[in-house]
Amino acid sequence: MTLPALPLSTPSLLFPAISLLMLAYTNRFLGLASVVRGLHANWQTTQEPILLAQIRNLRKRIQIIKHMQTLGVLSLMFCVVSMTLLFFDQQMGGQLMFGLSLLLMLASLTLSLMEIQISGAALDLQLRDVKCREQ
Repeated sequence: MTLPALPLSTPSLLFPAISLLMLAYTNRFLGLASVVRGLHANWQTTQEPILLAQIRNLRKRIQIIKHMQTLGVLSLMFCVVSMTLLFFDQQMGGQLMFGLSLLLMLASLTLSLMEIQISGAALDLQLRDVKCREQ
């Protein structure tokens, strides 16, 4: 079975998407890092157990974001390799690398979804606490 030729322009379509994803991931990472620094400073003075639990949650989210970033960079690298192979008329290799690039991007987006769910659950817990105190 012969696959249709993959034009060089197809993998290049991923570049803007991957770049925007990497920017979003980096912004999330920097935002969380800032929150962790603040919570850590607060924990050092108060030693409240709830702060330690929040820091653990944030540490887990930062680890996920680092993996998201790694997969995003690998996706971009495989995309570049794909374009290089297609440029040198190596269709099979180019298609394989492009497929791997798409799978890596899918994995990165899946981790992003997981991190969003963890973030939402943590915020829900925080808001429930506030709601309980109002009653």
